Amino acid sequence: MSARPTDDDRLASRYAAALLQSLDLAVPAPALAPLHPALAAAACGLQALTGESDGPALICPAPLAAAADAALAALATLAPEGAFEGLAGRDLLTERAAVFGHARRGAVSPGGSCRLLATGDGAVALNLARDDDWSLLPALFERDLDADWPAVTRAVSGLRMHDVVERGRELGLAVAPVVPPPSQPPPWVRTVASARPDPRPAPRPRVLDLSSLWAGPLCGHLLQRCGAEVVKLEGLQRPDGARRGPAAFFDLMNAGKRCVALDFGSPGGRRQLAALIARADIVIEASRPRALRQLGIDAEALVRERPGLTWISLTGYGREAPAAQWVAYGDDAGVAGGLAYLMRQVHGHACFVGDAIADPLAGLHAALAAWAGWRAGGGGLLSVSLVDVIRHVVGFEAPTNADGWHRRARDWAAVLTSVNVRPPQARSASARAAAPGDDNAHVFADWGLAC
Repeated sequence: MSARPTDDDRLASRYAAALLQSLDLAVPAPALAPLHPALAAAACGLQALTGESDGPALICPAPLAAAADAALAALATLAPEGAFEGLAGRDLLTERAAVFGHARRGAVSPGGSCRLLATGDGAVALNLARDDDWSLLPALFERDLDADWPAVTRAVSGLRMHDVVERGRELGLAVAPVVPPPSQPPPWVRTVASARPDPRPAPRPRVLDLSSLWAGPLCGHLLQRCGAEVVKLEGLQRPDGARRGPAAFFDLMNAGKRCVALDFGSPGGRRQLAALIARADIVIEASRPRALRQLGIDAEALVRERPGLTWISLTGYGREAPAAQWVAYGDDAGVAGGLAYLMRQVHGHACFVGDAIADPLAGLHAALAAWAGWRAGGGGLLSVSLVDVIRHVVGFEAPTNADGWHRRARDWAAVLTSVNVRPPQARSASARAAAPGDDNAHVFADWGLAC
């Protein structure tokens, strides 16, 4: 006889209901099958990606996998029937690691570009994801040093945590302090500007996806499964950096999207960009606001002028100054959200939780916000930040003190007795993604625009 479900087993259902309520949606909350958050993390490979490489896989006492299940289930209540049949939200958290062959590495992110480093009075996560980031290190440390991690580790150890963070952010580096999650979690989505609703939204929304890498493309992928027409738009000089990685992952996120490439450096390319935006029902972008304004795109003004538009702004820290200019990627955003601090609190040492965990969680939440906005006739400018999503998930029904977190970690670990921790798994892409610009002529013709 099976055990009666516990409150923890129903946490995903409560989180899904809370997501729908936060969007003011009068729809029945999904009834998810009871599943303990620790079992969800063990089943999808998230736990396998957490801990030291030469030690056991560690449980994170934040309900990350359960929240992913909940976000996808909430989206499924608004989507056509069967849109996500056979897909669990938790499995989306670890697909990249499965494709790339990533494994847990403790204070080094599974992808290797981000590290937890001790400062003179704390610790930071420094993510050197771009080749150009290494050239900024002399300015960060105000002296020349070898371009390797041992030299960076030594240089950071003599500085104050907040000095490293402040100076790094000014230089455009992705750097975050190892800090606890906030006592009051922030909202996961913020309405920056409201749009006039379109009383008759298109039966099949047009989605213009300006994003790259993971969070935004995942959002577009999920909207595509909801039935949207998704156009992936890239710059000719700077296509999506994920194209340089394994094709299996890029195809998984982008197969089926029509691919347009424009020269953003030319007046004609910027006019074409504006014309495509004017025809879209949903826009997904993951740029800092200043970058779009340099292309002549004012998102706030556009949503106020264009009835029915839903604009998803995916950022590291939101759109308000000064945080709007801070750079973040999935690994360091997870640290900024409190995950590394939490792991140190309950396990005695800080480590990364999963692979770029804030990216897929933000992408799932963004897709829910986008589809709900379109169904309402236009959601306006909706800001979804990687750090706020992590903080919101960590803070959902969270313990109120250190003893509570320790107790939860012990209780959740007990649930995993005799449970096999699965490695990350990935779906197979349905097809190959198109090359940049393959669909320019067809998209411009279908959307009624001149090439």
